[in-house]
Amino acid sequence: MRCLVLGGSRFVGRHIVEALLARGDQVTVFHRGQSVLPPWAGRVERRLGDRRVDLQALAHGTWDVVVDTCGYIPSEVRASARCLKGRVGHYLYISSVSAYADATQPNDETAALGQLEDEHTEVVDGRTYGPLKALCEQALLREWGPEHCTLIRPGLVVGPHDPTQRFTWWPARVSRAQPLEPIPVPGTPDDPVQFIDARDLATFAVHLMARAQAGVFNAVTPAGDITFGALLEACAEAAGVRPTWVWASPEQLAHAEVRPWVDMPVWLPPEGSTPLSCGSAVRGQQRQVCASAPWCRRSLTRWRGGRGCRQISKPSPWRA
Repeated sequence: MRCLVLGGSRFVGRHIVEALLARGDQVTVFHRGQSVLPPWAGRVERRLGDRRVDLQALAHGTWDVVVDTCGYIPSEVRASARCLKGRVGHYLYISSVSAYADATQPNDETAALGQLEDEHTEVVDGRTYGPLKALCEQALLREWGPEHCTLIRPGLVVGPHDPTQRFTWWPARVSRAQPLEPIPVPGTPDDPVQFIDARDLATFAVHLMARAQAGVFNAVTPAGDITFGALLEACAEAAGVRPTWVWASPEQLAHAEVRPWVDMPVWLPPEGSTPLSCGSAVRGQQRQVCASAPWCRRSLTRWRGGRGCRQISKPSPWRA
């Protein structure tokens, strides 16, 4: 395949490029040139530009498929769709399960999507991120038609080169622990968690790209396959340390003003989950954590905990 990747040098796009190159595909990467170049940089055609203001670098060329990994604003997705229309056969857009209107219930691909009062906002934050992703999907479908589009809605994407400090907060935190050190953790060991390894997401995306398979697909681990307790144990094994888990109930966390996901990354009260679509293979948490932990440790010098995460000082038995 001749493939164009919009945003391919940081995280999800980086793994997609690696998966394409492993197949022997011809890859063009359109990016801003602000990230450290991956090892494969010499094996792809690079075109520099900022999609927010200048698509001139994409004014010529033809490709079998384009994969858009960095579309957050509908106007930007609309502009790239119009720029490439007629010169690319298929458009794959990386959306998010955050596009769904209600995260407290299981969502299949037909569930209602989030909405915004101001659909023209270009402020991307915790409130607007998901609905904006939904609007990006709609902008693309209007330009290209559903028969030429693939929409992938991944859950939390994790793995090597993850810049978000969400999933990686736990391997990093556990790797700093002393033997038997108490670490506050949310919920119960049996609480289910869902995410997808960026490498699995890349494999799934390439699978769909190679078939020009149109449609909408959720992409997370199957509901119930991974528990938070198993994830923590995998972190401990990867770090070679045995801390003491101090489990806190949702009620205790609420009393301590500890917010699920924001102050305790990855975990949400078990109120529903999104099933994996299309049977894409996923990695077990041990393999995932082992792959992430070395990268986490190399990054600890620039970390002060995960983004939005804080140390817990109350109730007094809990210490992060």
